[in-house]
Amino acid sequence: MTLILNTVAVIGAGTMGIGIAQVAASCGHTVLLFDINPQALEQAKHSLTERLNKRVQQGKADAQATKQLLARITLVNTMAELAPAQLVIEAVAEKLAIKQSIFSELEAICQKNTLFASNTSSLSITAIASQLKYPERFAGLHFFNPAPIMKLVEVIRGRETSNTVIEQLKSLALSWGKTPVICRSTPGFIVNRVARPFYAETMRALEEQVGDPPTLDSVVRDAGGFSMGPLQLTDLIGHDVNYAVTDSIFQAFGYDPRFQTSFEQLELVQAGHLGRKTGRGFYHYDENKPLTQATIAEKVILPHAPAVTAHGNWQSFPEFAQLLKQNGIPLEESKIDNPNPPTLFVNNVIVMLTNGELTSVRAQKMNQSMVQFDLSADYAKATTIAISCAVQNSVQDNQNVIAFFQSLNKDVIVLPDYPGLLTMRTVAMLCNEALDVVNKGIATPEDTDNAMRYGVNYPKGPLAWGTELGWQHILHTLEQLSQFYADGRYRANPLLRQLVAGTRRLDAKEIQ
Repeated sequence: MTLILNTVAVIGAGTMGIGIAQVAASCGHTVLLFDINPQALEQAKHSLTERLNKRVQQGKADAQATKQLLARITLVNTMAELAPAQLVIEAVAEKLAIKQSIFSELEAICQKNTLFASNTSSLSITAIASQLKYPERFAGLHFFNPAPIMKLVEVIRGRETSNTVIEQLKSLALSWGKTPVICRSTPGFIVNRVARPFYAETMRALEEQVGDPPTLDSVVRDAGGFSMGPLQLTDLIGHDVNYAVTDSIFQAFGYDPRFQTSFEQLELVQAGHLGRKTGRGFYHYDENKPLTQATIAEKVILPHAPAVTAHGNWQSFPEFAQLLKQNGIPLEESKIDNPNPPTLFVNNVIVMLTNGELTSVRAQKMNQSMVQFDLSADYAKATTIAISCAVQNSVQDNQNVIAFFQSLNKDVIVLPDYPGLLTMRTVAMLCNEALDVVNKGIATPEDTDNAMRYGVNYPKGPLAWGTELGWQHILHTLEQLSQFYADGRYRANPLLRQLVAGTRRLDAKEIQ
């Protein structure tokens, strides 16, 4: 039987709690807001009122609708006053014992069919529910900050959670204009788990002195197509928060090297350089000084433009192919079953997408000068392209390739000969982790990709991206990195190997 959720209680009046209360009230629910600190409760309602009234003054919101929204949020001073609620959402500190105590108390207060949900981002839903008499009515309902704006909600199933409760919470999230994804309780759920490599690969590159923060961020953001660079984003999140999540997942997975924490980030935390909120992290935030910029190759002026041709199968890079055509570069007519990877010839230099090997090693195998370029979500829209050059190349070889990419109106970042460059190895690891989520039945392919697109604004879902690139390329990249580092971090997921072997398939409809 479907429970009508007229009254929603929210416990915790912090940023997430008041944001969830606003979402529920804006959709017509009566909201009971409770916090153990009465001053925090009053301040939260006051701040919300000021913020919403400012939107009215700016002409961005209707005055009457705003007044009604605020009137639907009632502040309560005791847990007992939450008895009428049909749904209680907890959004307090990430302490297991505190959450267990809250819901144990609620069981004695609320009706037997009241739904209980936690907004936890890291704690086990099964563990929180373990102290309840009726754990089947308990689930995770993980919103993303800011809750009124972010579309994604992770609906998390504990070991005892009933299917009916999951369906009710999914329907509720849809009615609130959210994009719900369903997953089993697992460390980090979908987003915080799959996203770990996004930060980790750039931090490893920083530790290995591949580039400075603005250059590495530019590779992933301006060349790769992500909305923010990883170091820029961790400065925004706060290193205390980001490091704690990584460390929690690292421990929960038995110190698996896939989730290895960064010593560079730990030092920032120990120094109190937590990012924007302290004025210093990977960057220095000084109002009187602009942030440092990426190192871009100087403009190359050649007496004659290099001869450029394109060969191989460009099916996976339609934007790049279009960019070449627009700039008068002839493309060899390639069929979809053409096994040859897309290849540019710039005079006598082979230019190819990185496959995880060192450029110099690849050049030696081919016995020819070589440059590798990094992955991009959209080569046509990207303002920048990242490359690495083989040590065997002449200076003129490298200058010719840089000049060619500059002729396509791209800034060029020249990285050291680093295996897999940066965006390619990051995406390969994101694909690998997303496949692990699917392989272990934690979430469907569709929900996994939606979680990453709507929860952290990735340009493409990892599974859609891997399918587009070809799983063989992802596997080869990881195998090369695994061989290079020999630390277990880049080991390929079994599902990835099965996809390459053709013994498993992902439904194309689920990952578009």
